[in-house]
Amino acid sequence: MTREQKIQNDVRVALSKHGCTVFRANVGKFMLENGRWFDTGLPRGYPDLFGFRHADGKMFFIEMKNETGRLRHDQINFATFIRNYPVLYGVARSVDDALKIVGDNNA
Repeated sequence: MTREQKIQNDVRVALSKHGCTVFRANVGKFMLENGRWFDTGLPRGYPDLFGFRHADGKMFFIEMKNETGRLRHDQINFATFIRNYPVLYGVARSVDDALKIVGDNNA
């Protein structure tokens, strides 16, 4: 089984080569060495990758999963919410999936 992080890294490279700027979202809270909590500020369920196509500025959001990964409840809620807006959203399990989500954009 492919690690989700490997798929995600491959997708980031491929989308960059296909005329997109891609950002990796780190979501959640963790404790710093000094005992204080750090919160990323992003809502629960926010997709792993987001960015925009250079050609037209269209925003995209991509939730990464490996072959057997399933969406959590908070990820389903985010998907339901974001589909109400004129952005691209999808779940990718491969580079090909991610390229289909953002469309054929070789600008």
